[in-house]
Amino acid sequence: MTNQHRNADNLPPDLPVFPLRGAILLPRATLTLNVFEPRYLALIDHVLANDRLMGVVQPGPDTGTNESPQGKDFPLQRVGCAGRITGFNEDDDGRLDISLSGVARFKVGADVSSDAPFRMCEVDFSPYATDFICGHGEEDVDRPSLIAALRGYLDANDLNADWDRINSASSERLVNTLAVLSPYGPEEKQALLEAEDLQARADALVALAEMELAMRDDGSGTSIQ
Repeated sequence: MTNQHRNADNLPPDLPVFPLRGAILLPRATLTLNVFEPRYLALIDHVLANDRLMGVVQPGPDTGTNESPQGKDFPLQRVGCAGRITGFNEDDDGRLDISLSGVARFKVGADVSSDAPFRMCEVDFSPYATDFICGHGEEDVDRPSLIAALRGYLDANDLNADWDRINSASSERLVNTLAVLSPYGPEEKQALLEAEDLQARADALVALAEMELAMRDDGSGTSIQ
């Protein structure tokens, strides 16, 4: 994160937003997106030509099941996160693979009138001032419980992980990266995004993992994914 993005005063009052169901971004975590729709290719062109900042926000819960509904007037979730494009690659077919680095969360405000094919919204970063403080709340995270839950989840799903990287990651990066990459549904992901602080987010991740493992153990075959 560059120096000009270290507090809310140095961020714009409105942002182009990428509404995408099931996707969240968090401070100092990374989200990779494959962009192919013309409206969002135009969004990325706009972002790259300006300050490289955009918002990631989920469509509201009553907008169907499409990853990104058509139009510019469907309801959005009340909280999103700003990200800065820190890497991109154009495929032969014109698709873009972009990497977004999380800056800070925001409250979603009113739409900003624009002729662009993508959506612009007013954003308010003030409720999330601590998002700009690297490592804020790490000392309150129950890291052993988080690691144990992660290990149990990976073992139950026959998945591997780079434990050297996990063990060397800061608690903030570990918690926020796990939340961004977690396989849960849109509402669970939104709850992780809106968690009051890092400790609450870590506790929610542990609870979600333990709930899924308990469902498997009772033979129901149910999953919250």
